[in-house]
Amino acid sequence: MGRATRMLIGLMVALLLAPFIGNDYLVSVLILCLFNAYLAQAWNIMMGFAGQLSLGHALYVGLGAYAGGALFFHYGTPPWIGMIVGAAIAALVGGVIGFLGFRFGVKGVYFALLTIAFAEFTRILFDHFTWVGGSSGLYLPVVRADHDNLLLLRGRPAMFYYVILGLSAAVFLICHRILGSRLGYYWRAIREDQDAAQALGIDTFKAKMAAVMLSAALTAVGGVFYAFYTNTLYAESAFAMHRSIELILGAIIGGMGTLFGPILGAFLLTLLGELLTRLAENFGHGFEGVKQIGYGLILLVIIALRREGVWPRLAKRLGLDGEKAS
Repeated sequence: MGRATRMLIGLMVALLLAPFIGNDYLVSVLILCLFNAYLAQAWNIMMGFAGQLSLGHALYVGLGAYAGGALFFHYGTPPWIGMIVGAAIAALVGGVIGFLGFRFGVKGVYFALLTIAFAEFTRILFDHFTWVGGSSGLYLPVVRADHDNLLLLRGRPAMFYYVILGLSAAVFLICHRILGSRLGYYWRAIREDQDAAQALGIDTFKAKMAAVMLSAALTAVGGVFYAFYTNTLYAESAFAMHRSIELILGAIIGGMGTLFGPILGAFLLTLLGELLTRLAENFGHGFEGVKQIGYGLILLVIIALRREGVWPRLAKRLGLDGEKAS
């Protein structure tokens, strides 16, 4: 058993035992950490692996959240079915965005602007769509807090914790499997040099479409979890630009294109955000924007000193160079 495997097993054991050791507040913070880690991993597929920049990924969070939430609210559909529906809708929308962008040669920052445009358009649309609550929001029915119902994803924080832990582990395994596959090599070739990849015979259009649609579908699954965990949906929040920025920052800080980087970055960013939020609450007026300032400062430090992110350097110090996905 290698060192990396032992460390991974130790980490999983610690995460599995966390609800038994900590209080509800600690569990809620860990849920937020794992949720952000899940989203960062999903975004990393598109940008970190395939090199396609998206700044509007909140679009897929919102689509998943509203798909799962609305189906449950109107028809009592279990969230697990909502995840399938939400993932399919998000993959379809991602496919439309990808087709428009890739077929007409939209690249780089212009493709990123296209993703923002779709996210903003959808936010405005859902804000006026009464079937999903419109500007008044959508409120999901809440069952007794002391009763866990895994089928309907209703219950205590510990249940939500294990659900998001399982989802995060699943997306990690998906990323690990894909990276070692032919598709993973295609993505990395496109990321490094798309023209060279085409010259080698890679169908770059299909490979990029696969990255966009898979990333969108997985992000939407996280959106369904978000809906059932918060119980309340507003278009202004579900499709918010700051949500896109936060999930992107996690991957950038940890290390894009790596397996563990987005997870580490999301945990660091979430814990920093929680600390700064508590600081703002204690000091009151005048500290409302301290969280955003903190995010900006840490991003500046990463850009100036560690453009590859935190994980590659940490992996080297721990003797885990072989665990990096380049």
